[in-house]
Amino acid sequence: MVPQGPPEQVGPATEADSVAECEVETVQVRPHRISWALLLKRVFDIDMQHCPNCGGGELKIIAAILERPVIEKILTHLGLDPQPPPMGRAREVGQD
Repeated sequence: MVPQGPPEQVGPATEADSVAECEVETVQVRPHRISWALLLKRVFDIDMQHCPNCGGGELKIIAAILERPVIEKILTHLGLDPQPPPMGRAREVGQD
C-alpha cells in the first residue's frame, strides 16, 4: 500500500486558508540538527546543560581544546593515558 498525499481542495483557496496552512506547516517543522548536548543526553544519559553537583545551575562552554599536544599534556597531568585506544579492524559489510 502506498501512502496518499493530503486530500485536494475542492474550491479555490482563500487567503485565510493559505495563512492557516502556513501556520500549521511552521509549527510542524522540525530542526534538521540536534544540539550536541541533547545528543549526549539522549545517547549516554549525560546532562551537559545542568550542573552535576547541584542540578540547577546551567552549564556553558568556556573553552574547546582541539590541539593534540595540549590535550595530551592535560590528560598526563590528570594521570590519564594520553594515547587513544587502538583502532579496531574494519568489518566487511554483509559478513556475519
